Amino acid sequence: MLIFVTGGVRSGKSAYAQQRALEICADPVYVATAKIWDEDFKARVKRHQDDRGPEWTTFEAYRDLHLLPLDNRTVVIDCVTLWLTNFFMERDNDIELSLSDFKKEIDQLAILPGTFIIISNELGMGMHAETALGRQFADLQGWANQYVAAKSKEAVFIVSGIPLFLKQ
Repeated sequence: MLIFVTGGVRSGKSAYAQQRALEICADPVYVATAKIWDEDFKARVKRHQDDRGPEWTTFEAYRDLHLLPLDNRTVVIDCVTLWLTNFFMERDNDIELSLSDFKKEIDQLAILPGTFIIISNELGMGMHAETALGRQFADLQGWANQYVAAKSKEAVFIVSGIPLFLKQ
C-alpha cells in the first residue's frame, strides 16, 4: 500500500510520516534518498536523523529502492524531491526520461507487500523558479507527485503541521 504525504518545506511532512509509521508498527524503516551536496544540507540531514529513535532501520538509496529488503515492512521514503533530483542529474536534465525512471520505481514499490509512506514537496505552490532548469524541475516534481498520488490509497497534504486528508 502506498500513502502519499506532501506539503511545503518545514510543513511537518516528515514528522507526520514518521508518527504514522510508528502507529502502524514498532520497527519501521526509513529510506533516505538524498545525496549530501554541502554542509548546510548535511546539517538538515542530521536534524532528520536525530528525530528518529533506535527502533528505526535506515537505508540510504538513490534509486532501485525496490531492491532493498522492504517486503512486509512499514517504510518511510523521504523524499520524492531528492529522489527525482538523482534521476534528473543522471538523465542530463531530461524530464521525460527522469519521469519514466521514477514511475517505474513507484510501480515496482506498489507491488511489494508492505506499507510505503512516500514524502514529497509541493514546489508549485511556492515561488516561481528563476531559471528554465528550475521551472523544468518544478514541472517534473508536479507530474511525479500526481503519479504517486494517483497510485496511493491515501494522500495527505500537510499545512503548518496539520494533516489535510485528500484521499482516504
